[in-house]
Amino acid sequence: MNPVFSPSVQEFQREFADFLRGVVPDGWAGAGALPHDEFPAFAADLRRALYEGGYLGVDWPVEYGGRGLTPEHQVAVAEQLTRMRLPQTSLSDVFGMQMFGTTVLAFGTEEQKHRFLPGILSGEVKWCQGYSEPQSGSDLASVSTAAVRDADGWHINGQKIWTGTAHFADWIFALVRTDPEAPKHRGLTLLACPLRQPGIEVRPIRQMWGDAEFNEVFFTDAITADDNVIGGVNNGWRVATALLEHERGGAAAVLAVRFEEELDRLCELAREHRRDKDTDIRQRIAWCRARVLAMKLLGYKALTRSLRGQPIGAEAAMTKLYWSEYHVVLTDLAMDILGDEALVLRGRRAVLADGPDAPGAPTDSAGWITAFLASRSSRIYAGTNQIQRNLLAESILGLPREPRPA
Repeated sequence: MNPVFSPSVQEFQREFADFLRGVVPDGWAGAGALPHDEFPAFAADLRRALYEGGYLGVDWPVEYGGRGLTPEHQVAVAEQLTRMRLPQTSLSDVFGMQMFGTTVLAFGTEEQKHRFLPGILSGEVKWCQGYSEPQSGSDLASVSTAAVRDADGWHINGQKIWTGTAHFADWIFALVRTDPEAPKHRGLTLLACPLRQPGIEVRPIRQMWGDAEFNEVFFTDAITADDNVIGGVNNGWRVATALLEHERGGAAAVLAVRFEEELDRLCELAREHRRDKDTDIRQRIAWCRARVLAMKLLGYKALTRSLRGQPIGAEAAMTKLYWSEYHVVLTDLAMDILGDEALVLRGRRAVLADGPDAPGAPTDSAGWITAFLASRSSRIYAGTNQIQRNLLAESILGLPREPRPA
């Protein structure tokens, strides 16, 4: 079962498929088949081709650099990229296009839309997200990084952590406290702030699998202009939570397809290690197959809501909870199939660490070990799974609110 697009969108998707066939090299086996150190350059070249071909931000208004098409067209782009085993642009675009760009479209002023959006689409300006802080855990409303306004603009002091891609970003959108006397949900503001200035220090954090995708960001009297407030002063909670829906729900169209491809590779791994006749392994693979099918149906439900212009809402929490816990189980199974080989890094590491590796990836132990290590963090990032359960309990099941600290 696949999404059924309208005739005009199907025609657009055929046009896009022809475009992609002209971009990928002969004998294309998928982005995962590329050597680890060649993947970033390939992804950058692909992004440039998509931008020049007019296939980035196709549902954004023409006046801000988009094509003025519909969300259905945007879904068709994402689906076709996945079908042809191509990456969905870059990790930086998750923060720039998927999160900040869509938030500016919803909450930004006309001047901000013209100033920020074209640079995001072209890739000239890269963004990162400044939400998490030390000591705050998953309580987003408890952020303590503060901003005070004077004649120069907003002066920011504090620290953010787990800030993905900050080491090569140009700007950060940061949730900061602007009214310390107000209740904690009402004293927050979302500020856009240039990263490359005195008073901002970025320190990379190296993960278990060897890469440094996250950072600490220290603000010491850093300044951003008064017109970089997104959505109004002290209205940051509303803006920030709307932004998170784009982070949690935006992958609904393609996530299950990526997990499906990964599960096929796991089956191949079982055959290579002669474990495909093992009753325990077969039962666990069957469990995974059923979960991926359910994930696909959940994705279609979220997709339907999005195409109807309805907010994904708290159901995005269900999708995040579902796939992150599934991936822990699947990678545990991969380690069991590998057996003693799981102790040795053989072959290339995964090129993507935010879920399944890129389609076409080999079954090398290094790739599965990377996925196993990265899957541990998936229950924490993008809002911990404990927070997702609270959202589901309170917003969908209508259970009493969990007692909060005063």
